[in-house]
Amino acid sequence: MITEHREVVFARRPGFRPLALDLYVPENPKALCVYLHGGGWRVGTRTEGPGNVKTWNPHFFPYVATTGLAVASVDYRLSGEATFPAQPDDVAAALDFLAKHRARLGVSTDRTVIWGVSAGGHLAALAALEPRHRIAAAACWYPVTDLDALAKDIAEAGGRPDRSAESREGAFLGGALDDVPGVAAAASPVSHVRPGAPPFLFLHGDADLAVPPRQSERLAEALRAAGGQATVELVPGAGHMFPELDEPATRAVTDRSVRFLLDHAA
Repeated sequence: MITEHREVVFARRPGFRPLALDLYVPENPKALCVYLHGGGWRVGTRTEGPGNVKTWNPHFFPYVATTGLAVASVDYRLSGEATFPAQPDDVAAALDFLAKHRARLGVSTDRTVIWGVSAGGHLAALAALEPRHRIAAAACWYPVTDLDALAKDIAEAGGRPDRSAESREGAFLGGALDDVPGVAAAASPVSHVRPGAPPFLFLHGDADLAVPPRQSERLAEALRAAGGQATVELVPGAGHMFPELDEPATRAVTDRSVRFLLDHAA
């Protein structure tokens, strides 16, 4: 049986909407998984699973909860509401709230893992690299990991780079990338790699032009150089958000991520 807690407010920022999470708790969960949605930091909500899971029955989050992971899907402020570092601050607030209240919400384990897709994968990586959060493992699907290098990676993959203030990255950072290099560096997970970081799994489409797989490889290489564990698995023929995958293939990459998180939470 899965117990659901909907619209649990975890932070109230003056002048902004209340920030909430939805929590799906199986009996005797093996770990708590904090899930962060994608959307280029400018769209998306906690109710959305990754890619094309809208027709799943049960839906993505109850499905993951049946594996033994309690899942907290978390909202964060979008770039139209606030710029960096608001988003990682909101993720930190959710992690702090869950650390304090998890027991009364039915999460009996103190193990925490994190999972994010696209912009959520970027935020998941930042959170996992922050020592105080004590994240046991991170699964990141097609994440941005080096904001300054992203345009170069897109150009080399055959896409159309944009470093302007109007780009998704510029809206997130609060200015054109060439005008805010310090902010871009601070917002990039590659800048926060440290010894003792948790294990990472990266899943990335090899045909992704929006966020090329080189972005996952950059962070994986930095993690390995610091003595950490990082695995990059490419999904053949898949673009950003894996739109080419049918339901069995999407379930397969979902199950791969769940196994990784459960293995490292054990």
